[in-house]
Amino acid sequence: MPMLIAAVAGLLLAPSAEAEALGRRLAATGPLETLLPAIATRETEELIAQRPELSDADKKILRETGREVAARAGARLEEAMGHEYAAALSIEDLRALVAFAATPAAARYRAAMPEATARGLAKLGSVDFKADLAAAFCAKTGKLCRH
Repeated sequence: MPMLIAAVAGLLLAPSAEAEALGRRLAATGPLETLLPAIATRETEELIAQRPELSDADKKILRETGREVAARAGARLEEAMGHEYAAALSIEDLRALVAFAATPAAARYRAAMPEATARGLAKLGSVDFKADLAAAFCAKTGKLCRH
């Protein structure tokens, strides 16, 4: 009986079909989905650089395969993130966010995001949050200090 109650509660709390559709549309414009093609291209080119024995024809096939693999990963990511957006946001918020994502400003933002992110991360350099946190905590308390 408890499993039946949990199943019914899950159905009652599940996002509507409209929310799921809006969530997927929103996810398709999200940061992870926007960055995925650039990451896939970079990693494909790194793999090619590591394998000098590949012919030009092999490299072409590998690049095409990289795009196919990235597209499948993007579709899975869009579905998963779309569902989570649908579950976490109201219909009104989803509609507003999808409408914004369709604006020219949002399109320019998505176009700029991969290069701006790469440049920003390069300027930031190495980040080790745990080490930085431990050092700051050490400075305040004298504990967790590296000796």
